[in-house]
Amino acid sequence: MTHISVNPSEEITLGSDNSPAATQTRYVISADGSEITDNTTGLIWRRCAEGMTITTNDCSGTATAFSMDQALGWAKKEAQITGKPWRLPSLKELQSIVDSSRCNPAIDTDAFPGTPGSPFWSAPPTPDEPAYAWGVNFDYGYVDYGSEHNSAGYRVRLVRSEK
Repeated sequence: MTHISVNPSEEITLGSDNSPAATQTRYVISADGSEITDNTTGLIWRRCAEGMTITTNDCSGTATAFSMDQALGWAKKEAQITGKPWRLPSLKELQSIVDSSRCNPAIDTDAFPGTPGSPFWSAPPTPDEPAYAWGVNFDYGYVDYGSEHNSAGYRVRLVRSEK
């Protein structure tokens, strides 16, 4: 596994002795490079936006734009195919990977290469209006309220809570 950090000031101290062994970086890339574990939240993310493919240390292709229904269906299909509990992130989870020291995209591009500066869906949809949901626009990392009816669709980054 490869260890990377959002930036050195954001390392997490796991022990009280402040020894080098007690400090761990925020993100850990899986052996195949397709997933990343966030040691701050415990969440496991797909490194590439859906529609893109992981290469050596990058994501190739174009991130797919999804309607909310398509995004929910995609997450369900990926969970079935892989046997891993992939899902759309909550708004809080999606906001947790914003790096406000960066822009276009406002995310750690070593951890999440090729991320477009575009809006990404969060779940669940708004109860009274299922075609609407909150998301995060990764151009500057701000929260966005989107509709599949008035936009070209949002991108998707899948997450799971357990290995």
